[in-house]
Amino acid sequence: MSYSNKKIESVAVALKKRLAKAEDKTSILRSAELKSLGAEIPLLKPAERAAFGKELNQLKAELTKLVAEAADDDETLEPIDVTAPMDINAGLPAFLLTENGSRHPLMTELQKISDIFARMGFVTEESRHIDDEYHMFDSLNFPKDHPARDDYDTFMTTEGLIAPAHTSTMQNRYLKKYAPNLKADRPIAVAVPDRVFRNEDLDARHEHTFYQLEGIYVDKGVHAGNLIATLKTFLEEYYQQELEVRTQPFYFPFTEPSFEFAISCPFCAKKGCKVCSHAGWIELLGCGMIHPNVLKMAGIDPSVYTGFAWGMGIDRLVMMKQSIEDVRHFESAKLEFLRQFK
Repeated sequence: MSYSNKKIESVAVALKKRLAKAEDKTSILRSAELKSLGAEIPLLKPAERAAFGKELNQLKAELTKLVAEAADDDETLEPIDVTAPMDINAGLPAFLLTENGSRHPLMTELQKISDIFARMGFVTEESRHIDDEYHMFDSLNFPKDHPARDDYDTFMTTEGLIAPAHTSTMQNRYLKKYAPNLKADRPIAVAVPDRVFRNEDLDARHEHTFYQLEGIYVDKGVHAGNLIATLKTFLEEYYQQELEVRTQPFYFPFTEPSFEFAISCPFCAKKGCKVCSHAGWIELLGCGMIHPNVLKMAGIDPSVYTGFAWGMGIDRLVMMKQSIEDVRHFESAKLEFLRQFK
């Protein structure tokens, strides 16, 4: 189609050429040239406006038709099978060079923690991210009416499955797995670092997803002094300084006796600072001697063998070590936070 108005004809030729090369064909209909032609109408003599407006509308209609035809001519792509392996649908993606990234600070510190316990004779095992009520509660001596079974504390599915609120869900499994060690006069010594999930109100010290380290040790003649010495040795190695420790009685269904374990603040030497809330001590974890009922559930005779267990938050250990003020940074995926640990 040709146009008698020279300006409209010139714009028509230019836009049709651009349409042939444009990836987004619809951008032609929003072009500055069309807007400029429309803005000229009020500036024309009254006798010229009708003819100019008519041709401008014809140009818009022609371009709209051409855009629609171009869309119909687009190549029909084969459907993608989202369940297929990557190489069926496309080649491997271009990966970023390793120097452009870094390990997450939690993963870096988790490796260091596992290395320390390996040198102390512990094997490292994984936990699960979905589990059942038996391993979450029953195998750990939780009474049927214990408030922790309430879904206000724990994420539960309608099928009765549970997102573990602690890595202690693995205790029964690993006591059974490594029970043959006892018959061979070797201890059960297992460290289980992994993610856990809780229905928390989020703030700088509380997160719904975090990492916890479960520790299990069983042998003949094991007592609370062994527990305290084990934790003190680990923490002094992790923080690379001598620490004082103290315990106070507490209650956990799966340990008896149970303790809260505190260390002298590694940042102020008990003088008082923001990290320890000026108390000089930091309550760090819960621990205790494994309850006889828990050992029985795993087929271990509590009259012959005793053991201890603990659960400590890895996020909190790392926050203290790296002076991180907000636990939510770990799950935020903020590059300005992660780049500090390159």
